[in-house]
Amino acid sequence: MTSWLDKGASLDPGAPCLTLDGVSLTYGDVVALSHRVARALRRSGVRPGDKVGILSANDPIAFACVFGVARAGAVWCPINPRNAAAENQELLALFDCAALIHQAGFGELVDAIAPGLPQLSTVVCLDGARGATPSFGDWLAAADGDPPAEAAPPDDVVALVGTGGTTGRPKGVMLTDRNLEAMSAITLMSYPFEGRPVYLALAPLTHAAGVLCFPVMALGGEIVVMAKPDVARFLALIERHRVTHTFLPPTLIYMVLGHPDLASTDLGSLQCFWYGAAPMSVSRLEDALERIGPMAQLFGQSEAPMMVSTMSPADHRHADGTVARERLASAGRPSPLVTVAIMGEDGTLLSRGERGEIVVRGSLVMAGYYRNPQATAEVSAHGWHHTGDIGYLDADGYLFIVDRAKDMVITGGFNVYSAEVEQALMAHPDVRDCAVVGLPDDKWGERVTAVIELAPGSTVSADDLAAFVKERLGSVKAPKQIEFWDSLPRSTVGKILKTDVRAALTRS
Repeated sequence: MTSWLDKGASLDPGAPCLTLDGVSLTYGDVVALSHRVARALRRSGVRPGDKVGILSANDPIAFACVFGVARAGAVWCPINPRNAAAENQELLALFDCAALIHQAGFGELVDAIAPGLPQLSTVVCLDGARGATPSFGDWLAAADGDPPAEAAPPDDVVALVGTGGTTGRPKGVMLTDRNLEAMSAITLMSYPFEGRPVYLALAPLTHAAGVLCFPVMALGGEIVVMAKPDVARFLALIERHRVTHTFLPPTLIYMVLGHPDLASTDLGSLQCFWYGAAPMSVSRLEDALERIGPMAQLFGQSEAPMMVSTMSPADHRHADGTVARERLASAGRPSPLVTVAIMGEDGTLLSRGERGEIVVRGSLVMAGYYRNPQATAEVSAHGWHHTGDIGYLDADGYLFIVDRAKDMVITGGFNVYSAEVEQALMAHPDVRDCAVVGLPDDKWGERVTAVIELAPGSTVSADDLAAFVKERLGSVKAPKQIEFWDSLPRSTVGKILKTDVRAALTRS
């Protein structure tokens, strides 16, 4: 993973690499810091193949640590700071994390989960010591003068990314150097990059916004980091830094479209405004094409990062410049280096226009799930990676996604698994049974919606149930809409029919 950083540094070590609030770390600075982090990790007992978690909001120093982890031959584990404490503890335990680097703002969270992580031997605070936890500066200084630390992971796995599942249990997606090289190569092959790019990162660097930094670095580009969402500042930074590339989920793009500063902002520097991570309204996309400019779609998942299919700015329009409305609802065409097919339930590949599960082959696909051979075998059946999405390829090769076989809800760019929310609701004594689905939402892409069968005599409110889930799973996974029904539709064997639930909610 250090190759992108080192390539950028070879082009100009004095060029700005990571910028926050007008202060930049140059490529030379980030390279030097990555070596110091690698030495400190080795002094702390972290060996090639060990797992290192990074828990931070968007921050240049925290992101620079990713390259130190890689230089030490360790495995980067991005931890979502929006997760509830129990979920992050479960992920860190699943990953066997030996070290955790965190911002002070998450100190209480770390204090709550660290006692339940017996393999966690090293904890470092990025912005000051906290009790027995050393400061980042002191931790680095203790290893200054040590021999250089440069190693490769023994099995080529460079990142472990947490994901959920239909059972609600997290899984660890093992990504290799080859996976991320394929993702970066596809990005550079599929989208416009003229000159040295300037990439604005508002979305979390633990997700898509982070891995999109890698191809930008290979070109020696500048990454302007936003610590927290602020649409007015986002627009101002595009104009101030002459931003060429950025990424937002549809929810935030809708906020950009509704902001009064949009009309007066100079967006002429933009070459590529990526959107993805959730379904986007076609009408809003048309509006964005006219008012923002060069929109570009990407579709992928943790197991095949980012680039299963792509739609460049040029693909959004016909040759005469008119908007290609007939393909705006698609996820673009299968990417270079990726083979995409549609598979029936019996494993046969279907013809153009037929609907089935979207399956993928190629160097983009993960090595497997960490310590979960059964799940790995299931998702790799018939020699293809199964995305769990239902879709079809049209006559022109555009991929359309029509359903999610695993009942996953994508809300505000984050994946929420219905079974996990259902389990949290079922823990409430007043809930007899429930079903959780995703419904279309103009703001969130999809909203988490729960239908509840109450226990006899219960009078719990929707607000109380939403707060109950929020306390256990965090705000992203808490239902935005809760309905109370006398009974849920069930099959003859007692299984809740979510298709009927979703249809009834859509009609109401």
